[in-house]
Amino acid sequence: MIGRWVLGLFAPLLVVVGVLGFLSPNERGRTSTAPAYNVFHLAFGLIGLAVVVWGDRSAIRAFLVGFGLIDLYQALASRRHWFPESLFRWTRTDDALHVVLGAVLVIIGVLL
Repeated sequence: MIGRWVLGLFAPLLVVVGVLGFLSPNERGRTSTAPAYNVFHLAFGLIGLAVVVWGDRSAIRAFLVGFGLIDLYQALASRRHWFPESLFRWTRTDDALHVVLGAVLVIIGVLL
């Protein structure tokens, strides 16, 4: 199933992004390395991995759509200065990634 494949690639990527944020906070380029943002990536990456391993099709779909909507919210929250802007300290690169990844995840989740 494509959803399991997508989440199987996406969840470990979230974990890696979270770990790299802690290991090289000033070397990750143009994305935020705020500690809360790193924890967010780690937590959702681990949840995503659990869903891939133990989840069924509906759980995978729910994660993809839910996380996609969270990504889209983050892009909007960054522009509108909404919570958790001060904790996550998003950059323009983060905003662009949130829009693209959020839309792709929602589309894939909805089409499953």
